[in-house]
Amino acid sequence: MSRAEPVDVNAFTVPGAGRGILDVVKYRYLLRLLIRKGILTRYHGSVLGWVWSYVKPAAQFAVFYVVMGLFLNLTKGIESYPIYLFSGIVVINLFNEAFGNATRSIVSNKALVKKIYLPRELFPIADVFIALVHFLPQLSILLVVCLFVGWVPTPLGLVGALLAVFIVAVLATGLGLLFGSINVAYRDAQNVVELILLFATWTSPVLYSWTMVRDQAPAWLFDLYMANPLTSAVELFHTAFWFPTTSEAAERPESLWLFTLIGLVIAVLCLVAGQLVFRRLEGRFAQDL
Repeated sequence: MSRAEPVDVNAFTVPGAGRGILDVVKYRYLLRLLIRKGILTRYHGSVLGWVWSYVKPAAQFAVFYVVMGLFLNLTKGIESYPIYLFSGIVVINLFNEAFGNATRSIVSNKALVKKIYLPRELFPIADVFIALVHFLPQLSILLVVCLFVGWVPTPLGLVGALLAVFIVAVLATGLGLLFGSINVAYRDAQNVVELILLFATWTSPVLYSWTMVRDQAPAWLFDLYMANPLTSAVELFHTAFWFPTTSEAAERPESLWLFTLIGLVIAVLCLVAGQLVFRRLEGRFAQDL
């Protein structure tokens, strides 16, 4: 009887022994499938379909404009307030959708997680990309309105807008990995995320001007406020889309690019921390689900 040849175990991939986010590139075909599935099923069975991508931000803008702009008179304190308001809303909506969906991504795909092995980071990252796709209709509305009122883009402003989207995507991915992994065992994580999303709108200059914080808050608190990645992202969008539509007499934040760099570093640190926690907890995903 012949002796069996030894098996080369290096030819196999051990579940859970991958390279984390780096494996998403290797499995990019699956990533595209997940993104396509998420986009196609978003409004499945809906009569209006993609029209909701325009209706929802329009309704949100209308409510905020009436309350903040008319009732609280911010239309008199901020020039071109409708564009100021909407350019901030689209940034926060991108963060809220990407972060919220990424947090629920593992639980929402528990059938796949329990049956087959694939990099689990695919699920939250796919939801971030889906949020970016749904962000495009809102951005198109903003562009049309800006062009209608005579907006002339600047290269630096457009670079800033792209950087803002990148910061928001990285931050949402990092936080999504962190809370998404915790949410598998402790559903309380979703409630914590809902609180974060509630505060996100009010702790960045979306509905009001950053000068209000500067004039009322202590210097250290204002610096902390400006170091918030969402604050720099919103102000970069204001610089790109709102400011060119004004008389350009409005104050702009000093050291905005410095605070943008700080916000980018914080977003990257969140991504690293989220990946580390995700890798530590993913071995129990199938069991906890």
